[in-house]
Amino acid sequence: MSPTPDRIGIIAGGGQFPLLFIEAAQNAGLQVYVAAHRSETDEQVAEAADLSCWIKLGQLGRIIKFFKENQVKQAVFLGAITKTQIFRDVLPDLKGLTLWNKIDTKQDDAILRAVAQALENDGIKILESTLYLKHLLFPKGILTRKKPSKAQRRDIAFGWENARAIGQLDIGQCVVVRDCAVMAVEAIEGTDATILRGGKLAKEQAVVVKLKKPNQDFRFDLPATGIGTIEAICRVKGSVLAVEAGQSLLFDSEKMVAAADAAGLVVVGVEELENGRLDY
Repeated sequence: MSPTPDRIGIIAGGGQFPLLFIEAAQNAGLQVYVAAHRSETDEQVAEAADLSCWIKLGQLGRIIKFFKENQVKQAVFLGAITKTQIFRDVLPDLKGLTLWNKIDTKQDDAILRAVAQALENDGIKILESTLYLKHLLFPKGILTRKKPSKAQRRDIAFGWENARAIGQLDIGQCVVVRDCAVMAVEAIEGTDATILRGGKLAKEQAVVVKLKKPNQDFRFDLPATGIGTIEAICRVKGSVLAVEAGQSLLFDSEKMVAAADAAGLVVVGVEELENGRLDY
């Protein structure tokens, strides 16, 4: 069988993103081949694919073999991997272990770029994760009935500056602030855990700011928010969710906004202009 452009591979993590992509890709006439991570990927994802294989985190050689056997020449990274898994639930094959030992900095961007490069070295081109799904990008503007107050706007600007700084260091994509003081910075635990930790320190009225890292590679690890993000903010009696517009993913937007309105939260998509001013 000769290589054809009518198929695409997915290296799938958790969440609904892989399932949404499969539907869109199949509607576009592509066959979809999924490398699904055990303990992360929903079984529905594997069932919806034209063909799938289950892997453990770190089994890079198995992914490459699966794609090559099925003449897959292009693939995408989709869905979340629980970051703490890299320290406890990894079963690397020889290719994965060899690559891991070559990575000096065990942080998100460095790991994903190294894996992507290894796949491309084997003839599997990695495409943008938003392919077919650009309508899921977070919109600009105030999404909720409630608008941010003057004090909340100051917190958004303060949080934005700090989120940019931690992104530059490839630490995380989210900060929790109150009264222009940082309550929590996202690290390996993920956004929801950061919100709960920061919100507990803020007591109430926490402002959550989430944006992409500088020079974020659209092929993987875009910031994502959804109903779970709102639920986490509600648990700590937070007040604002500010997300970078057009540079992050928004899932279940209608449900999310409805839940935010019911809780009296502010949800806003923010754009940074060339002069550094925030616009929404």
